[in-house]
Amino acid sequence: MASSNDPTRRAVMTALAGISLGGASLTAVGGEARVSSRTLVAYFSRSGNTRVVAGLIRRTLNADLFEIQPATPYPEDYLETVEQARQERDSDHEPALAASVARIANYDTVFLGFPIWGETTPPVIRSFLSAHDLSDKPLIPFITHGGYGLGNSRAVLARRAPRAELRQGFSMQADQERQTMNLVNDWMKSVNVTR
Repeated sequence: MASSNDPTRRAVMTALAGISLGGASLTAVGGEARVSSRTLVAYFSRSGNTRVVAGLIRRTLNADLFEIQPATPYPEDYLETVEQARQERDSDHEPALAASVARIANYDTVFLGFPIWGETTPPVIRSFLSAHDLSDKPLIPFITHGGYGLGNSRAVLARRAPRAELRQGFSMQADQERQTMNLVNDWMKSVNVTR
């Protein structure tokens, strides 16, 4: 798999996601957000897979798009990110958000996208749910995972947004980072190179 820093991969992922200056989008301006739709697509994506799904939903519904980001980015290194996320999960830590949706009340429906990390939602998703009142709104998850399924993510959503109307969502096996890493590690065991 290409690195998430690869400019070609990034360009393709951005094009597929339909993230552009045109069309419906949510733009943060001095901490305020301009709302142009009654539907919000909020997502967190590390490698770009969830971003692609978010872009497709945004385009289909002409919805506003909001990327959930932690105030302090996760490490570039995959294994460092895994360890940090494990520590945050185990301590129930909610990392600070880089931004929030200023006028969440203006939305009738929220689509929420994220990858599964350690058989659950990423910690930054818990932060997003704590920071936004989704009471009486349909909350529709779209989830990517690396083959381990949804874990306890639905229970986390129900617990963190208890007054939202949690609907059946969409999930798919997408990100192959871990599988790629395992394949390369297995292959490297068979490579006979003098160090």
